[in-house]
Amino acid sequence: MAMKRDLSKVYEAQRLLEGVAVRTPLEYLENYSRTLDGHLYAKREDLQAVRSYKLRGAYTKIASLTAEERSRGVICASAGNHAQGVAYACNKLDISCRIFMPVTTPSQKLKQVRFYGNSRTEIILIGDTFDEAYRAALANVDETGQSFIHPFDDQSVINGQATVSMEILEQVTTPIEYLFLPIGGGGLAAGTAQVFKTLSPNTRLIGVEPEGAPSMKRAFAAGAPVLLDSIDTFTDGAAVKQVGDLTYSICKDLLDDIILVPEGLICETILRLYNENAIVAEPAGALALAGAVLMKSKLWGMTSAVVISGGNNDITRFPEIRERALLYANLKHYFIVRFPQRPGALKLFVQDVLGPDDDIVHFEYSKKTSRENGPALIGIELKKSSDFEPLVSRMKEKNFPAEYVNDRLELMQFLI
Repeated sequence: MAMKRDLSKVYEAQRLLEGVAVRTPLEYLENYSRTLDGHLYAKREDLQAVRSYKLRGAYTKIASLTAEERSRGVICASAGNHAQGVAYACNKLDISCRIFMPVTTPSQKLKQVRFYGNSRTEIILIGDTFDEAYRAALANVDETGQSFIHPFDDQSVINGQATVSMEILEQVTTPIEYLFLPIGGGGLAAGTAQVFKTLSPNTRLIGVEPEGAPSMKRAFAAGAPVLLDSIDTFTDGAAVKQVGDLTYSICKDLLDDIILVPEGLICETILRLYNENAIVAEPAGALALAGAVLMKSKLWGMTSAVVISGGNNDITRFPEIRERALLYANLKHYFIVRFPQRPGALKLFVQDVLGPDDDIVHFEYSKKTSRENGPALIGIELKKSSDFEPLVSRMKEKNFPAEYVNDRLELMQFLI
């Protein structure tokens, strides 16, 4: 039996956002439906006014401030999307804002924050992660007395994000059996869980985090939010070292499961969405869909939905995205090969070692005059992952000693 929760504040947020937030489509993805042998829908929050759902929560919170609080202005911390939502809301409501963001924030997001905020926004770049920017923002709040607009751990923000799920339930024509939700700090997942467990209690709610930033998963295991020592900031919109106390308590009670997705699979999903669906998703935006792909064996014949949470992707990141996708698919491999230092050695390698579909895409070599062998760093791209073992066998047979680099993280960080 469904637990009855008071959703009046969510309905209020829905009315407040009319004419501000776009009612984004719930799109049927034919290609992924075939992959999952079921039916998959995507809530297209990448088509939101600021290209992410974050506008909903930011505007809901800021619009609730008193006239006196508005006059002082607001402060927020963000990895990018929340900042755009705050900037957009402040410009629309004629409120000044100071936004603290990590130095690592993609330039595309910085440009968009300035655009949406117009003259109302001051950006302060500080720290390497969201959490460092967050601490700096809180210190500034103590100094100025301005209102802090939390990106996730605030009930007004959560209510605004929950309007995503209200729209899904209004748009869907058949019951959703699985709903996949991206998790950074947990605001979207918390708001959605509160709505679905009341209005669609049979839907299984799956939170999805990147492997490199499993803050909610660790919190579940520890029984409380924990501060991670380090995180991979690649999935910047979900790269949070510590989830909120409020979002944790809601998600712990209401989510059915949390899964972790490799960053390489996220990259594969970004590229497939772009190539097959003409959808530009950022890493956090593709996170939930990557989670559905990871769980595809459980989704056969099911009706599932995902939230594509954002489309603020910088085109300059695509070479790295493609690289990570190829590495994850076992289609790109790096070796340190020791070549005999004699004429014709490279020609022999190309003729006798490479397969007909193998391609050298990276090559670094410096001749060592006093040695019989000289090391070369070679990157080889394959057409099929099954071509890898034959390639390694031919290196051994043809006497080209090689050291495999893909498993050596300290070296790979210089290549991707």
